[in-house]
Amino acid sequence: IALAEITKYAANAMLATRISFINEIANLCEILGADINHVRKGIGSDSRIGSKFIYPGPGYGGSCFPKDVRAIIRTAEDNGYELKVVKAVEKANEYQKDVLFNKISSHFGNDLSGKTVAVWGLSFKPKTDDIRESSSIHLIRKLLDAGASVKAYDPAAMEETRKQMGDLITFTADHYETVKNADAVVLMTEWSEFHLPDFGLMATLMKKKVLFDGRNIYDPAEIRKSGFVYYGIGRR
Repeated sequence: IALAEITKYAANAMLATRISFINEIANLCEILGADINHVRKGIGSDSRIGSKFIYPGPGYGGSCFPKDVRAIIRTAEDNGYELKVVKAVEKANEYQKDVLFNKISSHFGNDLSGKTVAVWGLSFKPKTDDIRESSSIHLIRKLLDAGASVKAYDPAAMEETRKQMGDLITFTADHYETVKNADAVVLMTEWSEFHLPDFGLMATLMKKKVLFDGRNIYDPAEIRKSGFVYYGIGRR
C-alpha cells in the first residue's frame, strides 16, 4: 500500500477517533448529570488536545471517515494485525448513530406509530448535498421502520435524498413548514438557518413541543422557557 494512502487512512481514522471519543464522554456525562459542553471546553483549552473534532453529535458520516476507517482496519487484517482502537471507534460510531432514535422512541413510550417527526438537516454536514453515511438518513430509516411519519427539510440535500427515499418521507419548502403538526423536531445538521429559529412560532405550529438537539446548538434553558421538552447529546 502506498505511503500517501496509509497516511490518509491514518489521518481520517485519528479524526474519527476524536469524534467517537467525545461522543462516548458525552454519553457518560448524560448518565452522571454533567454537561458535555463544559467538559469539551475544558479539555479543548489544553493545547495538547485543542478544540477541533471534539463536538458531540449523532455519529460521523460522509464519504471519507467511514470508508477510510474500514479501509485501515481491513488493511491491517490483511497483514495479520488487529487495530483494536480503530475497531472500537467504528463500533462506538455505530452505537452513536442510534442514540437519537433511542431518545425519541423512549420519549414516546417506545411506540412511534402515528407520530410525525420533523427532521432538520439531511446531509452529513452543512454546506454540502452529500448524504453518504449520513446519520440523518440512518435516523429517518429507523423512524419509518418504527411506524413514524417523517417530514424533512435541508437547504441542499433534498434532491439527493429523494433519489434514495422517493416518497417515503415528505419534503418541505422550509424548516417551519417541516414542524407543522409534528410531534417532535430533530436537529441533525447544523446549517446556519437552523441556529436561531423562532421558537414561539414553532410552539404554535407543532402538535407537541419536543425538540431533539443532535448538535447541541441550542440553550436548553431558553428552549424550555418556550415550553419545549429538550433533549441534547450529553446534557440535560
